[in-house]
Amino acid sequence: MQTKTLVFVIVLVLAALVGANSLYVITEYQRGVLLRLGKLDNDDLSPGLHVKIPFIDQVRIFDARILTLDADSERFLTVEKKSVEVDSFTKWRIVDVGKYYTATNGEEDRAQRLLEQRVNEGLRNQFAQRSLQEVVSGERDLIMVELADQLNEFTKTSLGLEVIDVRVKKIDLPASLSEAVYRRMRAEREREARELRSKGREQAEIIRADADRQKAIIEAEAYRDSELLRGEGDAKATAIYAESYNKDPEFYAFQRSLNSYVSSFNSKGDILLIDPDSDYFRYLNSSTGEN
Repeated sequence: MQTKTLVFVIVLVLAALVGANSLYVITEYQRGVLLRLGKLDNDDLSPGLHVKIPFIDQVRIFDARILTLDADSERFLTVEKKSVEVDSFTKWRIVDVGKYYTATNGEEDRAQRLLEQRVNEGLRNQFAQRSLQEVVSGERDLIMVELADQLNEFTKTSLGLEVIDVRVKKIDLPASLSEAVYRRMRAEREREARELRSKGREQAEIIRADADRQKAIIEAEAYRDSELLRGEGDAKATAIYAESYNKDPEFYAFQRSLNSYVSSFNSKGDILLIDPDSDYFRYLNSSTGEN
C-alpha cells in the first residue's frame, strides 16, 4: 500500500511539473518568441495562455511597452566647427519581435547599445549641418523629427525597433566657448538696451514738447478768455457809471469831489498850491457847487 502511494505521489509531482512547463502566459504589454530545440519556431506570440512542449520548447518574453534610452552626454561639432555637449534621450519600442530577437538575441542592453550608436551618429550628422544658433534654438524640433525618421529607416528593418521620439535635454558649451558666447550675448543686450534708452529719450522729448505746446495753447486761450471777460466787465461797469451819472450828474460830481478831498488831505503834511477860485474848491465854497 505504501509503495502504491509513493508511486502515485511521484506520478502526481511529475504531472504537475510537466503541466507547469507546458503552460505559459503572454500579457498585453509583452511580446514573445517560441524556440524549438534552440531554433526560432514562432516569432510573434500573441497575448494569452499558450501551450509548449516541455524541455523542447523555450519561450523568450520581452517588454513591448515604450522604453527610454537615456544616453550619456556626447560632444558634437556644428557647421562652424564649434564643440557642444549634447545630452539626449530616445523613446523606443519593439515592433517586430522576430527581427529584434535575431539582431539582439533578446538582450535589451545590447539593443540599447546598438540604438545609442545610431542616435549619436544621427545627432553628429544633424549638428554638423547646422550652426550653433540653429541647434540651440532655431531648428531643434526639426532636427529631432528628421533624426527620428532617419533612425526608423534602419531600426525597423534591421533591429525590429521603432523610434517614437528623440529629444535633446540639454546643450552645453565648453568653458572657453561659453565665455565667448556670454560676452557676445552681453554686448548684444547692451546694444539693445542703448537703442531702447535712445528711443525712450526720443519719445520723452516728443511727449514733453507736446505737453509744452498744449500748455502754451491752454494759457493763451485762458488769457484770451480772461481779457474778454475783463473787457466785458469794464464795459458793463462803464455803462453802469454812465447810467448813474446821467441820472444825477450834480450828485456824481459832488461824490467825485469828496473822494478827491479824502485822497488829497489824507496826510497832515500834504500841501496843495491851487487857486482858491478854481473848480476844485467849488463844493467847499458853495453847497450847490456854484461859484
